[in-house]
Amino acid sequence: MEVKIKNKTLRRLNIIKGQIEGLKKMIENEKYCIDILIQSMAIKQALSGIEDLILENHFRIHIPKQLKNKKEVTIRELLKIYKLAKRK
Repeated sequence: MEVKIKNKTLRRLNIIKGQIEGLKKMIENEKYCIDILIQSMAIKQALSGIEDLILENHFRIHIPKQLKNKKEVTIRELLKIYKLAKRK
C-alpha cells in the first residue's frame, strides 16, 4: 500500500472510531433520532471515503501488474466490486 494512502486511511479510521463511540453514546443517552441518523450517515460517508482510498491504491499498485499476467482475474475482481457498489 502506498504510504500516503495508508496514512490517510488510518487517520480516517481513527476519526470513524471516535464517531462510532459518539454514536453509541448518543443512543445510550437517547438523543434525538434525527441527530443519531445524521451521525450514522456521516460514518457511512467516511467509510465510503476509505473505500475510495483503498480502490485508488489498488488501481495504482495492483492493476498495472495484474493486467500483464492475470487479465481475466483483474476483470472479474473489478466487476465484482462494481456490482457490490451498485447495491449501495
